[in-house]
Amino acid sequence: MCSRKCFRMPTLVICGVLLTIVLVCITGITLTNSINISNIVKLREKVASDSAAANGGHQAAQTRAALVEQQYSTLQQHHLSKSDLNYISAATHPRNLQRMLGTAQPQPQQQQAQQPNKIVIEIGLRSSSSSSSSSSNDSSSSNSIGGVNLMPMPHMLQAADALLEGNVDSISLPAAAPVTTPTPPTTAAATATTTAAAETTTTATAEQVLGIADHNPAGIQFERRAHVKQMMEHAWHNYKLYAWGKNELRPLSQRPHSGSIFGSYDLGATIVDGLDTLYIMGLEKEYKEGRDWIERRFSLDNISAELSVFETNIRFVGGMLTLYAFTGDPMYKEKAQHVADKLLPAFQTPTGIPYALVNTKTGMAKNYGWASGGSSILSEFGTLHLEFAYLSDITGNPLYRERVQTIRQVLKEIEKPKGLYPNFLNPKTGKWGQQHMSLGALGDSYYEYLLKAWLQSGQTDEEAREMYDDAMLAIMDKMVRISPNGLTYVSDLKFDRLEHKMDHLACFSGGLFALGAATRQNQHSDKYMEVGKGITNTCHESYIRAPTQLGPEAFRFSDAAEARALRSQEKYYILRPETFESYFVLWRLTHDQKYRDWGWQAVLALEKHCRTPHGYCGLRNVYQQEPQKDDVQQSFFLAETLKYLYLLFSDDSVLPLDEWVFNTEAHPLPIKGANIYYRKAPVALPASNAS
Repeated sequence: MCSRKCFRMPTLVICGVLLTIVLVCITGITLTNSINISNIVKLREKVASDSAAANGGHQAAQTRAALVEQQYSTLQQHHLSKSDLNYISAATHPRNLQRMLGTAQPQPQQQQAQQPNKIVIEIGLRSSSSSSSSSSNDSSSSNSIGGVNLMPMPHMLQAADALLEGNVDSISLPAAAPVTTPTPPTTAAATATTTAAAETTTTATAEQVLGIADHNPAGIQFERRAHVKQMMEHAWHNYKLYAWGKNELRPLSQRPHSGSIFGSYDLGATIVDGLDTLYIMGLEKEYKEGRDWIERRFSLDNISAELSVFETNIRFVGGMLTLYAFTGDPMYKEKAQHVADKLLPAFQTPTGIPYALVNTKTGMAKNYGWASGGSSILSEFGTLHLEFAYLSDITGNPLYRERVQTIRQVLKEIEKPKGLYPNFLNPKTGKWGQQHMSLGALGDSYYEYLLKAWLQSGQTDEEAREMYDDAMLAIMDKMVRISPNGLTYVSDLKFDRLEHKMDHLACFSGGLFALGAATRQNQHSDKYMEVGKGITNTCHESYIRAPTQLGPEAFRFSDAAEARALRSQEKYYILRPETFESYFVLWRLTHDQKYRDWGWQAVLALEKHCRTPHGYCGLRNVYQQEPQKDDVQQSFFLAETLKYLYLLFSDDSVLPLDEWVFNTEAHPLPIKGANIYYRKAPVALPASNAS
């Protein structure tokens, strides 16, 4: 008979096998459940997203805004801005959006090294501190900002999570106490070479914090701004879903828009154009997605296409330059220079006036066949100065500035009929083409860049300001008129005959006249401001006289109608920003509440008529109660329309107009001498002979 010991080993083996099988089953069931739960969560998120889009999709934004409002009473007594609740952790957020609380904005140049304590707060006081103190222990154990003692960071994070999950009703901040700003750490400039030191004292480094902040809570309309931010998220996420890497989205078709001005090439126009808007709004995840795509995929080296010099410059070069100013990321500067270099062959003309189109692979350039006998267009060759001048300054290459300065000299010296600039100029002969003048299509942004080149230079480019004043005075005399019912408009002029038609594109000029008035006080200032306000009011009238509350592409003034489109080809709306641009500028300059109210009316109209479950579309006829959509989400809707609306509801300290100038695609560029983020290339100093 076998002893009990004989059965011990087989029994143990069998038990082990059974135990292993049980563990495998449990693991498999757990993994399956995990996968199923993950899929269910994703499905619920998708359904919730679609449902929100179909029903306006505003509940999340409104909930967040309401939460901010709930905490405001606590924050206000400590002099902290409500807007500082909107932004995310300093450890991961794009640098220029970190909020600097209880301190003044960084001062230019020599004061840049002194960085005060900083904190970035998300909704519910979820925060991450960034202290200039050399002691890491201090920053982890407590936070003292602007005289306010905050709870230790781990406790702050726990409290924030509890607030967001609904486990607590509010967070009370400790009482204020004096705070001493610690001595700033030694900067890299202290031990760098002479050249590096010179650069550090004149520009901001990539590691420094850009002072975009809302310092005045009374200057912010939180719910409206949160709503615009949600619109941006809706537009971007659907572009990413259906047209990522392509130029634009067709929301109704849920596919890329191959008929855009950049064709079907994978240039990512919406990515490059909209990225600084994401950055300003604090949409970190989306910003990183776009930046990564640009770094890995964006190039014109293998694109054999005839691209518009004007559109490529304002969207791609302008967009990259803004992102470089914001971040100091050299990748953006390199990409901007890459694009500009591809445009340079277009300047090879007898006069230096560039052609309109250039093949970025072959360098062959030409003008549009329809443009008055092969002429170049004023609003195109006259809208290069801001980008090319700034590119020269940050690269140290004078070539770009030289190219646009040649254009300036041609236009300064040429005879101008009655002081006006016709829209067409022959690049071979240097002669004007058809006698058609406009502050709308074909002319518009040339005049904008005269004023803004002066502003960008720190108001030292007197030639540009002089040319602006001369042009505006001639336009006010020959083209600005007042309708029988008191509406101010700027008419096109053809062969000395007023057309009494104004383009939607000309609606930017309300802000242009007002900005000209506010930046130099002279005998023309009052008239400039009067005209600017009048034009902005007229553009608003063109909106509210349409059933959709959105303005037509062009509108006319006659005995039969005022500020209304009369022709079928003028009744469409393609998500244009110009009217909102003037609302924004006039709000900043006057603080008249009506401009914000007008902007909000437009937001509601966009949501009602242009929003779809998969993005935003233009309208084919703004005078129909239920207009047909055009199935195009323009890249400038993200770059301009939503940016201007967001800034309209923000505090003046967000991109202040005395530090930033917006290019004609709403990409903000820094003002020289007034903005530490100008990032001018260092000038190498001669080496010292001292031993």
